[in-house]
Amino acid sequence: MSTATTSATIGGVTGAPTVVRATELVDRAVTGTDPTTVQMAAPFTGEPIITLPQIDDADVRRAFARARVAQASWAAMSVADRSRIFLRLHDLLLERQDEVLDIMQVETGKSRVDAYDEVAVTAMTASYYGRKAARFLAPRRRAGALPVFTRTTQVRHPKGVVSMISPWNYPLALTGMDAIPALIAGNTLVQKPDNQTALSALWLQELAEEAGLPKDVWQIVLGRGSRIGTALIEEADYLGFTGSTETGKGLAAKAAALLTSYSMELGGKNPMIVLPDADVDKTAAGAVTACFSSAGQLCVSVERIYVHESIRDSFTRAFVAKTKAVKIGADLSYGPDLGSLTSAEQLKTIDHHVEDARGKGAAVLAGGKPRPELGPLFYEPTILTDVREGMLLFAEETFGPVVSIYGYSDEQEAVDQANATRYGLNASVWTRSRRSGERVAKRIHAGTVNVNDGFGAAFGSLDAPMGGMGESGVGRRNGEEGLTKYTEAQTIAAQRVVPLRGWKRIPSKAWTKALTIGLKALKRLPR
Repeated sequence: MSTATTSATIGGVTGAPTVVRATELVDRAVTGTDPTTVQMAAPFTGEPIITLPQIDDADVRRAFARARVAQASWAAMSVADRSRIFLRLHDLLLERQDEVLDIMQVETGKSRVDAYDEVAVTAMTASYYGRKAARFLAPRRRAGALPVFTRTTQVRHPKGVVSMISPWNYPLALTGMDAIPALIAGNTLVQKPDNQTALSALWLQELAEEAGLPKDVWQIVLGRGSRIGTALIEEADYLGFTGSTETGKGLAAKAAALLTSYSMELGGKNPMIVLPDADVDKTAAGAVTACFSSAGQLCVSVERIYVHESIRDSFTRAFVAKTKAVKIGADLSYGPDLGSLTSAEQLKTIDHHVEDARGKGAAVLAGGKPRPELGPLFYEPTILTDVREGMLLFAEETFGPVVSIYGYSDEQEAVDQANATRYGLNASVWTRSRRSGERVAKRIHAGTVNVNDGFGAAFGSLDAPMGGMGESGVGRRNGEEGLTKYTEAQTIAAQRVVPLRGWKRIPSKAWTKALTIGLKALKRLPR
């Protein structure tokens, strides 16, 4: 793997990785006989990046067969040896970040600072599980049926072959955050990234193999879900999916019919509550990051802001001013604050939501329009007010740089409004009092709630679980659960000296009476 990026032009973006380098990455994907191809286009310019070969159902099943063969020897390695590979991956990723930063920007259109967030969290994931996995996976003594006489141990085994379907919006981070724990737990992996952002996943897979990951332990398949989705579910011992709620429900139904376990992070309509004592200037600055990072194409970004009426006007003025100062542009440098959207479909959805609200009486305070002079998929960071039920923006996930501001009079009203959604992924509370913030946070129906931050505090707290409630998902990533979900827990109990049913020479009535006395005594023992 080259340690330097050759300056060139891909998709009309100057300074991007060379076409040869991109072709090398595509050649790493699983191949087949299907002649179908897909053309990737650069969001910054709309010009072609590279042609991606697509595979069919049979090709995917052959990839799973290879993964099953590789899994036996991979699982036989010690956890310490597997961990060392990912600790090396951590170092390589940070050393070679410029190349993948270019790749992510070319694929997604996001700003470089937003792309760096993905590098940072992927490296943190590799380090976290590289250091913690041996402890999380170690055999654990459990209380036996009869103290002293029963020795009970819990052990963990890998699921087998994990199928992972990854989204386009965070192609490096959401690959790494799921692939690393799945692999370090002893599973092999067949991953289907979105075609639009396949290069980022292929780049990380290549880096992992350079760090020591054996061949066929991690395979990447490229194809449409409609053509290869059935194989990805039917062949899997575990399914991981990140994407829309509607798609997730369909996949969950198919997995359930096969009794295949799964975890899913799905959609969100994430709220932010601004308490009356909040620092207006700091909160407005935080809201810009919370709402517009990665052009709002982030599952945990804020789309609803509830501000106490006593500071609503001052907050709105500060937020609008800071939003209008956001620098938008297409540049492979740390200059612009905000990049473009990733797809024409997403631009159409965002514009439709905003125009629907505007046409039904909502007021646009900032943004509210595309910026075609900057590129085909740019859309201004947008703030609205007077958004009401019946408007698409009110309850539906927009997934773009668009947020609505609402007022409230008392805390319970704010909590009720924040919870008035079918989703429950992420939320945010802003206040000068950490205690008040945490008190309100506990009342919000969301898997993660940040105090005085939009999403980064919870997103980056890798020791704590992250996931959705309601229609925002099932299961958790990160923390111990983010690793052990890829394993099967097994209990091994050895009975010695005293059999649980007693000895044949002791009458059953006498034995059960003695056991009853023992059970009463056990209850009084210290916990």
